[in-house]
Amino acid sequence: MALSRKRERELDRLRDEAAGLWEDQKEVIERANRVIRDASRHARTYTRDEISPRVRDAYKEKVRPTVASALGSASGILDAAKDSKIRATVTQAARRRGAAAIDALPKKSKASTGPGRYILLGVGVVAALGIAYAAWQTLRADDDLWIDDEELTEQTGDVQPS
Repeated sequence: MALSRKRERELDRLRDEAAGLWEDQKEVIERANRVIRDASRHARTYTRDEISPRVRDAYKEKVRPTVASALGSASGILDAAKDSKIRATVTQAARRRGAAAIDALPKKSKASTGPGRYILLGVGVVAALGIAYAAWQTLRADDDLWIDDEELTEQTGDVQPS
């Protein structure tokens, strides 16, 4: 079944249009890649120069002191709850009021090293390592991860239109 000349001309015209459209699309994609590469470079520079120092300063000035204060307060409360004078005072106050508030205090027990302590220590170490790895991935320079168009054309042997 042969095609008529009219149909062959239409098919040739469509092939030419498709080839032209394909070339246009390649140019658009190349231009978009250049824009994305430039935007990424500017974002990295802005992050390195503006965002990272602010985050570090906020961590030093707000987060670290707050966490240290909370840990110190919690440690002080736990130490106070273990003190026999404070336990006696709370017991007296509870007896005066007729309440059983003394049961709310933690019982003084001898220190033992159970498996829970080591499990919590392991979870803490893993969490700290995860946070350190995430921070390193966020703040490192990604310049070596990009492949330039020139390197790509040298490897494939394709000629890029200018």
